[in-house]
Amino acid sequence: MFLENTVNHQEQFGWIEVICGSMFSGKTEELIRRLKRAQFAKQKVEIFKPMVDTRYDEDLVVSHDANEIRSTPVPAAANIRILGDTCDVVGIDEAQFFDDEIVIVCNDLANKGVRVVVAGLDMDFKGNPFGPMPALMATAEYVTKVHAICTRTGNLANYSYRKSESDDIVLLGETQEYEPLSRAAYFKAMLRDRVSKMKVEVEEVTSKKKNAKGH
Repeated sequence: MFLENTVNHQEQFGWIEVICGSMFSGKTEELIRRLKRAQFAKQKVEIFKPMVDTRYDEDLVVSHDANEIRSTPVPAAANIRILGDTCDVVGIDEAQFFDDEIVIVCNDLANKGVRVVVAGLDMDFKGNPFGPMPALMATAEYVTKVHAICTRTGNLANYSYRKSESDDIVLLGETQEYEPLSRAAYFKAMLRDRVSKMKVEVEEVTSKKKNAKGH
């Protein structure tokens, strides 16, 4: 379990903590746990999330287990710098949806003495690094990778497999759209999807040729 760093008041510098993993791995749950501990200690805490995230609530950060904490939705990373400048602790959920300036904002806040706790998906549904998350993980003092349980193998899952046909990188969803899979299960699922897509394309080409001959 992650243990918070002690604050050296002679050194006016904070730090960055990144909590990353797949869908349903407990990222937001861990973020809320750390922030509530800070609130209990009477520290000044502000929580931010991207304005696009309205799955459970427009203002609350809510985990899949229904734990929640009050937050401020913002349209861009620059707003966090302005609103979080006087805080002891700044929490940021769904960081992968922010623009690249989030990396500069987090480092600026840490350099001013703020503890910055960030949670986000490290990979998109295609298995590629997601948005600014790789850069945040590289510059953070502490990185915690949490895992879900693969729904097909029971092993640890670190991939977010998308069950819907949408190809948009940003697609908010729950268990209807996403499924946590292990590497083996994810590889097999993606292979099946590619084969299925190829079959559909072949059938469409064959159908067009038949129609063309008919005319």
